[in-house]
Amino acid sequence: MTTILEKPTAKNWRAGRIKPEQMAKYLQNGRDFIDDEALEARLRTTAVPDAARIRAIIAKARSIESLDLDETAALLHVQDPELWAEMRQAAAEIKHKVYDNRIVTFAPLYVSNVCVNSCVYCGLRQENAAVARRTLSMDEIRSETEILAGKIGHKRLIVVYGEHPTSNLDYMLESIRTIYGVKVPARRGHGQIRRVNINAAPMPDEELRELQKAGVGTYQVFQETYHKATYRAVHPAGNIKADYAWRLYTMHRALEAGMEDVGIGALFGLYDWRFEVLGLVAHALDLERTVGVGPHTVSFPRLEPAENTPFNEALRWRVSDEDFEKVVVVLRLAVPYAGMIVTCRENPGMRRRLLPLGCTQTDASSNIGVGGYQDAEQHGERQQFLLADTRTLDEVVRDLASMGSITSFCTAGYRCGRTGQCIMDLLRTGAEGKFCKLNAVLTFREWLDDFASDATRAVGEPLLQQEIAEVQQKMPQAFPAFMQSYERICAGERDLYF
Repeated sequence: MTTILEKPTAKNWRAGRIKPEQMAKYLQNGRDFIDDEALEARLRTTAVPDAARIRAIIAKARSIESLDLDETAALLHVQDPELWAEMRQAAAEIKHKVYDNRIVTFAPLYVSNVCVNSCVYCGLRQENAAVARRTLSMDEIRSETEILAGKIGHKRLIVVYGEHPTSNLDYMLESIRTIYGVKVPARRGHGQIRRVNINAAPMPDEELRELQKAGVGTYQVFQETYHKATYRAVHPAGNIKADYAWRLYTMHRALEAGMEDVGIGALFGLYDWRFEVLGLVAHALDLERTVGVGPHTVSFPRLEPAENTPFNEALRWRVSDEDFEKVVVVLRLAVPYAGMIVTCRENPGMRRRLLPLGCTQTDASSNIGVGGYQDAEQHGERQQFLLADTRTLDEVVRDLASMGSITSFCTAGYRCGRTGQCIMDLLRTGAEGKFCKLNAVLTFREWLDDFASDATRAVGEPLLQQEIAEVQQKMPQAFPAFMQSYERICAGERDLYF
C-alpha cells in the first residue's frame, strides 16, 4: 500500500534518510576517496605528454584494463591532433570489441517532480514556483507504460523519482510492480517492459535490499559534481542532497546490498570537465577496489536550460562540443568495460558524432514531463530541463541502422545472471559481446515485426541479414541453435534469448 505523507518538510524527511554509520566502513581515516587537491594537481601540470607513454596507455585500454588516475590525466593533457586521432580510433575499437556494433535504447519515465531539495541548477528545485508539481498514480503509471511498451515499443525504462516522501519506498515498489505488469498487444506479438532501471535519491541499505528484490536492474545515482566546493555551492546546506559523502558512497552500499548493477554520472557544466572525468574514473576505481565491481554504466549529461532557472544561463564551465567529444573518448579508454550513455539532451548531430566513439546506450521518444507520454507534448513547466532531440524511437532506430548500428532491445543478461562481477569479467574478455550479438538480432527481429514503420524496416532488414551472416561466419557452432530461435521469433514467439 502506498504511503503518502502530508506536507513533509526537508528537516523531518532528512532525519530518517541519511545514516552515516552505513557508509563509515568505506572511509579511509575518516576521509572519502575524492582528494580535490590531488586531482587538481594532476590537471595543473604543464608537461607535454610523451607520445610513447600515451600510446602505451592506449594499448592498456585496448586490453580492457582500467586506467589509473595518472594515466587518465595524461590523456586529458594531450594536445597533439595525431594522438587525439589515435585515441578516437582506439575508443571506437574498444567499444566494438566489448559491445560490438549494438546500441541499447531506453526511455525515461518521470513519475514525480516533487522534491525537497534546492539544487540551484535544477528546474525541479522546491522553490521553483514555475513548475507544476505532480506525482503519478498507479493508473497513470500504467497508462504511461502502455504507451511506451505498446505504442512505441520500448523494452527498457529508466524510472525517475523525486526525493520526497510522496516517492517513498512503498510508492517505488508499487510503481515497479505496475510497470512490469503491463502487457499490451502489438502488431504481431506484444509490448512489455523487461527491464526497469531507476534514477533515485540515495537510500538506506534496508531500502536498497527491498528494491533489489523488486527486480530493479541498474540503480543510478549521479554525483552531479565531484568538486567539493562546487558541490557545496550548488546544493544548499540543510538539504538532504547537501551531504556529499552520503551520495558518493551510495553505489558502494547498493552493490553490497545486492543490487545487480549501478550507474554513475556527473553533470557537465558545473565545474571543469577534466576534473569531472577524473572524479568519475576515481569513483569507478574505488568501486572496483572496495566492492570488486565497477559501474555498469557511466553517464555524462551536459547541463541544459530549465524553466525559471537562471543559474543555467551563464555557465562558467560550459562544455564545448569539441571538449565533450574528448569527455567521451577519455572515459571510454579509462573505463573500457562500462556502458556509456548519451541522452536526448544532445541534438541528433551530436549524438551521431559521439555514438561511434564509445557510447553504447541512448534514449529515444523521450518525454521528461510527468505524465508527458499521454499528451505527447514537451511541457517546460513540468520538466527538469529541456531536450534537444525529440525524435521517435522509430526514427532513431532507422538512423542507427543507416550508420551500421543494430538497435538491441535485449535484457537477457539480467535474467541469466550475467550481472555484477560476472558481466564485468565477460566484458573484459569480449565474451559478453557474443551473447549480445545473438540476442540483439533476435530482439531487433521482434521489434521490426511488431513496431517498425515501413521506412525503418526498409533500412533495418538489410542490416539484420548482414548481422545474421556475421553470426554464421564468426560463431558457426552457435549458428544452428540461433537460427532455430530466429525462426521461432519470425513465427510469432517472443522474448527468446541466449
